[in-house]
Amino acid sequence: MDISKKIIAVAKQTIKTESQAIEALIPLVDNEFANAVQSIYNSNGRVIITGIGKSANIATKIVATLNSTGTPAIFMHAADAIHGDLGTVQDNDSVICISKSGNTPEIKVLVPLIKAIGNTLIAITSNKESFLGTQADYVLNAHVSHEACPNNLAPTSSTTAQLVIGDALAMSLLDLRGFSSEDFAKFHPGGSLGKQLYLRVSNLTETNEKPQVSPDTDIKDVIIEISKKMLGVTAVVEYDKIVGIITDGDLRRMMSTTDTFKGLVAKDIMSKNPKMIDNDAMAVAAMELMETNGITQILAHSNGIYAGVVHIHNLTKEGII
Repeated sequence: MDISKKIIAVAKQTIKTESQAIEALIPLVDNEFANAVQSIYNSNGRVIITGIGKSANIATKIVATLNSTGTPAIFMHAADAIHGDLGTVQDNDSVICISKSGNTPEIKVLVPLIKAIGNTLIAITSNKESFLGTQADYVLNAHVSHEACPNNLAPTSSTTAQLVIGDALAMSLLDLRGFSSEDFAKFHPGGSLGKQLYLRVSNLTETNEKPQVSPDTDIKDVIIEISKKMLGVTAVVEYDKIVGIITDGDLRRMMSTTDTFKGLVAKDIMSKNPKMIDNDAMAVAAMELMETNGITQILAHSNGIYAGVVHIHNLTKEGII
């Protein structure tokens, strides 16, 4: 077989096997799962997630997801826990232990220690009859019939199943908490995602120049204003209200159709009823308006009063685009 075809076939089979493993989890989500979620929700403590090997890697991702969606969580490596890190666990914390087999030596040592402290123990395991499964207060069934590994050895389908169960847990808690996009933004102030959720038009207009002319401004002065403010546009303003817009494109069209500029003023070439956006609107809304209308600048207003200009370069710089 051609090497490329073989690679593609293996990749597709891996995805198919793991997708089937995920699909098989749906009927396993039951009242035990719901009770575990409610137990965490009603707790005054944090969520401590532990595991070993590849399950520990999955645990760190679930911790990150919980923290970013309103549920305080901490990762504790199972091996480190039995060598001093068990002090991480506080009285009201819920402990989630992740293990495919549920019978690893570290888990067998750790579980009785957690039980002795008196914390709620939640298992994510593929084997409900394992030591972990029988000792846990709640068992989230992450059973898989076969790993994607052709030798059925490398954790693939099983770690994918653990991750999906963790996501389902986090999203259930998010829903119970009524966690909104505004809440999400508080935990994601950096990066393009966070900025889409909190950056407003006013944050951009306040850093830009504010080009404006009156309807009777001479064309020469219009050109100077657009060039000086370097946004490729100027608002035409009368009594603080936007009555039109002139872009550098309007100037080029004027130059190609007019022999003399003498006597021309802003109102002669301005576009009336320009696209505008409220200065308090989200910056991502400005981006959507620009994309919909095929424009690179948009005028902002505050209660009808001219507030400034948002340029597509602002959105690119902030990572919104």
